Amino acid sequence: MSTLRRLLRHLWASLWPMRAATTPAVRAAIEAEIRLTESRHAGEVRFAIEQALSLSQLCRGVSARQRALQLFAALGVWDTEQNNGVLIYVLLADHCVELVADRGIAARIPAEEWQLLCGEVEALYRQADFVGGSRAAVRGVARCLARHFPHATADGDELPNQPVLL
Repeated sequence: MSTLRRLLRHLWASLWPMRAATTPAVRAAIEAEIRLTESRHAGEVRFAIEQALSLSQLCRGVSARQRALQLFAALGVWDTEQNNGVLIYVLLADHCVELVADRGIAARIPAEEWQLLCGEVEALYRQADFVGGSRAAVRGVARCLARHFPHATADGDELPNQPVLL
């Protein structure tokens, strides 16, 4: 995709309120799904939604993946006791989903598995099914975590379940 085209898409997206894709009902559904699925595995899931990147980020050529990695650190997803955090990052302007897993998880779940899940979720978002896509993202992460990191004991919630809007 051309740089100019991406710049225009982000500038255009930044003019519209993010409320359409992130109504209170959507946010509540994401939060409920995270709470429910975290009872089935030993991981911590954080969900972040960003409408568009800033002009300075676009001029520096920041990719959705790079931004997800920045937010992984900024939101403290890396700072769980068992290194078991996963960030689900949605960049609306790029129609892109990125999953970033902490080192304890990344060592056991291949990047290709995450990429396949991202593609499935992006397809649901393209169909304007933001609730379904978001739930599918959380459930897909939960399936991977439950397979490799089954729930052992009540470890508490280390990260907030509410999605963060940027």
